[in-house]
Amino acid sequence: MLSPLKSLLSSFFMPDGGKTPFNEVHGLQLATAVLLVEVMRSDTHSTAVERAATVQGLRNKFSLTDDELARLMARAEQTAETANDYFRFTSAMNDQFTQAQKIQVIETMWQVAYADGHLDANENHLISKIAGLLHVTHGEYIAAKLHAKNAAPLPP
Repeated sequence: MLSPLKSLLSSFFMPDGGKTPFNEVHGLQLATAVLLVEVMRSDTHSTAVERAATVQGLRNKFSLTDDELARLMARAEQTAETANDYFRFTSAMNDQFTQAQKIQVIETMWQVAYADGHLDANENHLISKIAGLLHVTHGEYIAAKLHAKNAAPLPP
């Protein structure tokens, strides 16, 4: 019963379709990166500043080298283009992340959204949807938003 599920998850997170043993750490890194990339993609005016905020958020969360970050971003962008839902990413996080880690993901998503000094309605909607899928309470969601907003650059 679990073997087919593990194979399915491996095909989502591993570049060779699951032929390599499933690595939860890399899967969680990719899941987090895809959600951050989705925030970038949801903005009608995606900027290099948002990309830099995404890379910085991943660097802070996972302590990766520049080369590892570049590979992760490339895989995340490719995966985001073909993803048709967020459940496969958020379910992995729900299984492995603590509540505090899930709140940190939401806060990092807000940091990406606010990086250009402008909050797009699509960014707001996406982050709200992901917070719900991660079982982040409304209070935790608002606190993460306010914390990111207070740290954001002033609008140009």
